[in-house]
Amino acid sequence: MNREELKSILPHREPMLLLDEADRNEDGTATAFYTVRGDEYFLQGHFPGNPIVPGVIQCEMMAQSACVLFADRMSDGALAVYTGIDKVRFRGMVKPGDRIRIDTREVRSCPPLFVVKSELSVDGKKCAGGELSFAIVNA
Repeated sequence: MNREELKSILPHREPMLLLDEADRNEDGTATAFYTVRGDEYFLQGHFPGNPIVPGVIQCEMMAQSACVLFADRMSDGALAVYTGIDKVRFRGMVKPGDRIRIDTREVRSCPPLFVVKSELSVDGKKCAGGELSFAIVNA
């Protein structure tokens, strides 16, 4: 899926649409990508002269990739909203020019609640990862 196709799943729009492309894989996992351009709003003050993608933005990227897994469970107007962020660790800095890869898989479900494990990496090096919990609710 490209950005326009992602908009049919995600309610996010620029500047909060934080995926460039994503796919639901045959094994039921999702893989998404985002290239950090350097002009993103969240880099303007984080940090001047040494821009680093904030951890909370990395979590949002992982959450948006999780929505690719939920696409077939969300009826018209449904939203996947955070219910928890657990065991998240940050292991490397993400900077302008980096192409981020996000791998996500479902670990538990009890509809409307879902838990995924997500890992964010750059050039094969893990930068962040953890478990994210969601509820799928009517908007």
